[in-house]
Amino acid sequence: MRLGMNQNIEYKGTVYHVQTEDGGVKNPAVTTLLFVGGNILASKKTSYADILKSDQLDAVVKGLIKEQHASVVKGLLDGAYNKQGEEKP
Repeated sequence: MRLGMNQNIEYKGTVYHVQTEDGGVKNPAVTTLLFVGGNILASKKTSYADILKSDQLDAVVKGLIKEQHASVVKGLLDGAYNKQGEEKP
């Protein structure tokens, strides 16, 4: 399958890049990386090895990509990835 999403988000004057991609059936996991200044600030990985034989695999993985990507973006905007000592909004 090999799907993904990329998005730039500006938060408190800094541009962050959120990248979510599917590893495909040989590496059945969805990985989301949060970048700032070219460095990885956070990552989230969800395996879907347990559903590889599902008839709805494509739809489930697409949904997982969207949900996980949105979750990391929400976390960013909610201040979950603020530097230590920085006040949350």
